[in-house]
Amino acid sequence: MIALREHFDEDGASLVARARAIFAPGGLMSRAKNFEYRAEQERLAGAVARALATGRHLVAEAGTGVGKSLAYLAPAVLFALENERKALVSTHTINLQEQLIYKDLPILQKLLPDEFETALFKGRQNYLCPRRLARARQGTAELFTGPEASELDRVYLWSLKTRDGSLSDLPREPSHHVWSQVCSESHICTPKSCGPESGCFYQNARRRVAQADVVVLNHALFFTLLAATLAGEEDVASEKETKDKTKRPEGLLFDDDFAIFDEAHTVEAVAAKQLGLGVSQFGLRATLGRLYNPRTKKGLWSVLRDAEGVRRTTNVLEETEKFFDRVGQAADFKRAGREARVREPELVPDTLSSGLDALRAQVAETARTLADEPTRAELADVARRLGAMREGVATFLRQGAEDYVYWVEKTGKTESFFSLNAAPVDVSVLLRPLLFREGRSVIFTSATLAVGGSELGYFRERVGADGEEVDAVQIGSPFDFKKQMKVYVAARMPEARSLGYDEALARETARYLDLSKGRAFVLFTSYRQMQALAARMRDTFFRERGWQLLVQGESLSRRRMLDEFKADRESVLFGTESFWSGVDVPGDALGNVIITQLPFAPPDSPLTEARCELIKKNGGDPFSEYSLPEAILRFRQGVGRLIRTKSDTGIVAVLDSRLVTKAYGRAFLQALPKGCPVEIVR
Repeated sequence: MIALREHFDEDGASLVARARAIFAPGGLMSRAKNFEYRAEQERLAGAVARALATGRHLVAEAGTGVGKSLAYLAPAVLFALENERKALVSTHTINLQEQLIYKDLPILQKLLPDEFETALFKGRQNYLCPRRLARARQGTAELFTGPEASELDRVYLWSLKTRDGSLSDLPREPSHHVWSQVCSESHICTPKSCGPESGCFYQNARRRVAQADVVVLNHALFFTLLAATLAGEEDVASEKETKDKTKRPEGLLFDDDFAIFDEAHTVEAVAAKQLGLGVSQFGLRATLGRLYNPRTKKGLWSVLRDAEGVRRTTNVLEETEKFFDRVGQAADFKRAGREARVREPELVPDTLSSGLDALRAQVAETARTLADEPTRAELADVARRLGAMREGVATFLRQGAEDYVYWVEKTGKTESFFSLNAAPVDVSVLLRPLLFREGRSVIFTSATLAVGGSELGYFRERVGADGEEVDAVQIGSPFDFKKQMKVYVAARMPEARSLGYDEALARETARYLDLSKGRAFVLFTSYRQMQALAARMRDTFFRERGWQLLVQGESLSRRRMLDEFKADRESVLFGTESFWSGVDVPGDALGNVIITQLPFAPPDSPLTEARCELIKKNGGDPFSEYSLPEAILRFRQGVGRLIRTKSDTGIVAVLDSRLVTKAYGRAFLQALPKGCPVEIVR
C-alpha cells in the first residue's frame, strides 16, 4: 500500500496558487454576481488549500464578511476531484447548510471547469420510508387513533408529490407517534429491504451522498455517525466501501474523506452531547408506545393480538413512570434549575432494568417466530432500542463510564419529564485520536475562535487540536467597524443581585432602544430575567411606542420570530442562548444589539462545574482557563450579530458594569471588533 504522505504535495504550492487565483482580482469569482475582491478571502482559501494539499490540519478564525464558506469550498472541491476524495462540510445551523447547498456550491458549479456532485445529508429519521408507510396504513386500525389516522392520510398524500421525502418538506409536521411509525430506521430501512425500486427517500439520499463529491451535514449528525461507525452500528461508507464490513473506513465516516467544520465554536458542546449518554422518560415512553399504548389500546401487540405482550408492556410503562418519579424526587434541582448533578452511583434503586430486559427478550423472541418480515423488522428494532435504553439506565445508575459527568434534566415545555444524561468532561481526549490522524485533514473555521492571541490556543486545546500537526491562522474582517458601529458600556449599572437592578435594567434597555427606534436584539443569559423584563416593559414601554415585542418561548418558533422581526422594522426581539449565535439579520431591520449581562455560564451547571473541577484538580485556575474564555467567545458571538454586510450600521449596548469595574473587563473590551469606538456611559 502506498503511504498516505505520498499523495500530498510537500508544500501544497500548486493547489494554493490555484485556490488563491480563484479569488484574486480578475479570477474566476470575479464572474459571479456582486463579487467584491477581499484579500482576506483569498488568504483563507490559500490556507485551506495548503492544509489539504500537505495532509495537515487547520484551525482558522475568519472575521465576519470574509466570505469564508466560498473560501474553503473552492479548494475543497479542487482537492476532492483531483484526489478522488469526499469533502464533508459540517455546520451547526440549518441556515448555513441551506446557504451552502442552495447558494454557495451552485456558484462554484457554474464557475469551476470540472463538474462535481453535492448532497445534503440529514439523519435517517428525517426521511419517510415508503415501505414503513405502506405497512402503517395496512395496520391503521390497530396502530392509530382517528386523529392520528387522519395525519397518516395527510402524510400519504404528501408522499405522492414530495421530491426529497424529508420532514422539513412537510407543510405541517405530524405527531411524534405518527412520524416514528413511518420514518427510516436503521434496522428496518436497509439497502436490502428498501432497494432502488422501492423509492425509499432515505436510501435514495444515501446513494446521492455516496456518489457526491461534497457532502453537507450538521455537527450533531457527524458525531452521531462517528460514534455509531466506531461501534459498528451504522454503515455510512461509500459505494466503493470495502468488502470487509467489520473494517471501519480509513476516513472519518467514509473510506476516503476529509472534513471541514464551519461554525466550529460549537463543536465541543455538540461532540460532548453526541458522544455522551442520554435516556429520556419521553423517549422510553414513545418506544414502549410502539408496542402498546394503554390509553389508545393501539400498537404492534394489538396488530399481533398478543395479550401477554400487552400485559407486560403495560407493566413496564407503569414502572417507567414510577422510576422517573423517584429520579425527580431524588435529584437536587435547587441549585441549577433544570439540571441536577448526580455525584454518586445508585441515585435510585434500579427497578426498571429487569422489566425492560424481560420485555426486550419477549419482543426479540416474537420477532424470530414471525413469518411476516416487515413486522419482524419492526419488533427487532424495538428490541434493539429497549436493550440500548436498558443499558443506558444501568450505566447511569452505576456511573459506569469513567471521566464522565452525570446529571438529571427536566425536559418538555412544562418540565414535567426527566432525562438521565452523561457526557465526557474532557472532549479533547476523545476527539484527538478520532479526528487528528495523519493524512486525513480536518479544517475548523469560525468567525469567533480567539480569546486573545493569534495561535487560537484555547479553542485548539478544547477540541484536541493542539498538536504540532495542526496549523492556526487568524484572519480579520474586511468591514470598517470604526465607521459602521459604536459600543456603549453602561458603567453605572448595579450588580445583578443588588437592590434596584431590575428597575435599572428596564431603564437602560429603554434608553438604548429609543436610540435605535427599536430594531434591536436584546440578549439575555437568564430565561427568567428575560420574561420578567418583558412583563415589566410590555405595557409601560412597548405599547406606548407601538413597537412589536417578540419574546423567545412565548408562542412563535425561532424561525418565525426572525421572519416577523425582519418584516417589522420597529420590532424588538428578546432572546436567550440560541439568539447569541447563528442568526443572520443583514440590513436595516437590525440596528442595535443590547447585551444585558456578560455571558458567563452558570457555575453550577453540571458540565461547567465538572470541567472547572478537572482544571482545578490539574493545578489550573478554572476562571481564567475556562469560565472567562468561554464567556468571551459567547460575547463575541453576540456582538457579531450586528454587522453582517459592508452597508450595515448600528450600536451595541452592554448593560454590565463589570466591563469597567472588574480587571477581567479589559479582556472583553479587547475582544470587540478591531477599531470600533467605545463610549463608557457613567
